Amino acid sequence: MFTESAEQMTLPLPSQPELGTSVELFTGGGGLALAMHDAGFRHLIAVESDRRACETLRTNVAESFDPDTLQAEALNSEWPLIEGDIRAVDFKRWGGEVDVVAGGVPCQPWSLGGAHKGYEDDRNLWPELFRVVRETRPRAVVAENVKGLLRPSFKPYYDYILNELRAPFEERVDGEDWRDHDKRLRKALAKDNADPTERYDVAHFLVNAADYGVPQIRWRVFVIAFRRDLGLEGWQFPKPTHSEGALLRAQSNGAYWDEHKVFKKNRYFPELSSRNLEEAESTHRWRTLRDALTKDPKLGEPVHEKIEHEDNKFWHHYAWPGAREYPGHTPNLLDRPAKTIKAGVHGVPGGETVLRKPDGSIRYMTVREAARVMTFPDDWKIAGPRGEKMRQLGNAVPVELGHVAANAVAEALKPHLRSRVAS
Repeated sequence: MFTESAEQMTLPLPSQPELGTSVELFTGGGGLALAMHDAGFRHLIAVESDRRACETLRTNVAESFDPDTLQAEALNSEWPLIEGDIRAVDFKRWGGEVDVVAGGVPCQPWSLGGAHKGYEDDRNLWPELFRVVRETRPRAVVAENVKGLLRPSFKPYYDYILNELRAPFEERVDGEDWRDHDKRLRKALAKDNADPTERYDVAHFLVNAADYGVPQIRWRVFVIAFRRDLGLEGWQFPKPTHSEGALLRAQSNGAYWDEHKVFKKNRYFPELSSRNLEEAESTHRWRTLRDALTKDPKLGEPVHEKIEHEDNKFWHHYAWPGAREYPGHTPNLLDRPAKTIKAGVHGVPGGETVLRKPDGSIRYMTVREAARVMTFPDDWKIAGPRGEKMRQLGNAVPVELGHVAANAVAEALKPHLRSRVAS
């Protein structure tokens, strides 16, 4: 009998040999860390405080960190994992060995669906990211967060975050208000005589995951920093590769419907604007929920949870009863990208994990379907009851969006890493 306590998955070989090393912070369910691995970064350490997320990581690719054991010897080694509060972790032991510090800084203080406490929230862990940078001196930093971080009411603090990352060694002192610290940072940054290994060129980018081939509308902020001595000021996030216009064109001319063998009665043919046509000329089409559910291998209808896994082709592809539709809680449409997967049991509010079937009925998406929308591999096992699984997915970076950021950062760093890696 094949159950969900099966052996740990084997990490797939990345698309390239080892390029460098990374420290993974706020690792969660592993989306960004998987992308960094695939780009060729060997994880020296991963840190995560959530018990269920740590269980997911250990089930798939991680082992508990042991300071007395040689770990992370090769790119495909298990990831050394520290389960606990990042504030209790001393990163100095990895000083001088780290090429990239990466992580999705906890979003609750900034999320549009949260309490909006921002810098006053105890879960604001940006200061810990800056501490890790000071202790490891990485060549680059990749940080992801929610769009809510750009809310006008938070702009002063967001600008402060960027300034602190630009000059992380201008450390905030005990009892110093962040506004006073920001003034000191601005004065320090105005001078051009600092050690370039202690300054970072920082840029932030607001991106929609759907514009990069993820079958989901998901707006996120990436903060990317390169150490100033590398001379990478002006680096830009990759341009979108997919567009709504290209999807609408494929639906308008019938190519999309033919590809999916959709019955004629279920087809529609949207009108195109000049902007749609312009987008379609230079991009691939947005990927839809139908694309995610029917890609090879096709998921098919979910089975009852009591059926043993050997009778089901996919992990976590179990039906969940009770889906409803009402004003403000409408289902996903198969032929559009999915709504943003959120960190909730059912995605309430908004019906983010409800879908409308071709016959017009509705049902909840399964955990595996949500994982497909988040572009996790099908053999990625997620720990905990359904609510915990969905929460991990809702907090994750879509793997394919992570690939875009990780591969672009890797490409920029290659000239600065070859000699060290080769040795």
